[in-house]
Amino acid sequence: MCKLYFQTERKFDLIGLGRLCIDLNANQINRPMEETSSFTKYVGGSPANIAIGASRLGLNSGFIGKVSNDQMGRFIVNYLKENEIDTSAIAVDKTGAVTGLAFTEIKSPEECSILMYRDNVADLKLETTDVSEDYIKQTKTLLISGTALAASPSREAVFLALEYAQRHNVIVVFDLDYRPYTWKSKKETAVYYNLAAEKCDVIIGTREEFDMMEQFEKENNDDRKTAQKWFDYNAEIVVIKHGGDGSIAYTKDGSSHRGGIFKTKVLKTFGAGDSYASAFIYGLINRWNISKSMEFGSASAAIVISKHSCSDAMPTKEEVNQLIETVKFTKI
Repeated sequence: MCKLYFQTERKFDLIGLGRLCIDLNANQINRPMEETSSFTKYVGGSPANIAIGASRLGLNSGFIGKVSNDQMGRFIVNYLKENEIDTSAIAVDKTGAVTGLAFTEIKSPEECSILMYRDNVADLKLETTDVSEDYIKQTKTLLISGTALAASPSREAVFLALEYAQRHNVIVVFDLDYRPYTWKSKKETAVYYNLAAEKCDVIIGTREEFDMMEQFEKENNDDRKTAQKWFDYNAEIVVIKHGGDGSIAYTKDGSSHRGGIFKTKVLKTFGAGDSYASAFIYGLINRWNISKSMEFGSASAAIVISKHSCSDAMPTKEEVNQLIETVKFTKI
């Protein structure tokens, strides 16, 4: 049985920390970016999407991050406010940093890519002085993602937040969100990912992301061994995603739960992981069993990959339940 104990009296259900950026999704689909002439602007960044998804489902969400002191930064903060996310812990950069941009290419439902601009971005300027212990102790759950570990001072801010979370019995969810273009090397990435994962209660990532973290070990690519490694530290749940082959959630008591999919008309692939994570966390906070939480996550992902955006497409609880009632769920 999973032993996650959420502090029920807390003000926030979830606080996200890390990347706040702009997604520019191609309006012309089924063609390469070289032939794309227009894009639609959305708020992006994995932790931002997850916090937005959680809020849409009815969770009380907040965010810790840093935005640029310009129109793009204000656009992000205003959008979060419109989605009922507390922005009091979002700092404004004073150094002239800019907002990260993610241009998306939709060649086909199976072939999508992202072109990232991450030089001198405001979200990686988050400092330890921007992280409030009083703010973190007000939440049941802290969500971190790997991109915030890519550079200082954001890296140190994450580790301070982890320290505060452990001090106040906050459940920590680590969405691995590995983006190789923000790191100097795979070895550097693995070092900091491992140090962070040791302090987390729930770890969610793809098989490839876990392989990256295990590159220093003689043997890897074994899901149960991967999960057990983190159970020996602090983890209670490890979710390993295998793309089209579904996902498996392992729990510290030795049990495993295989996920499935809801068949839908796929427009693009990106956003699925963020919507899955927000709905899966929603289920955990509401004390659902693992299998039900995974099903809810899969339904949310099916909705988002059928639409043009990620953040704007995050569904409500009613929309997820309607899909579950009307579309067949296939165990993998």
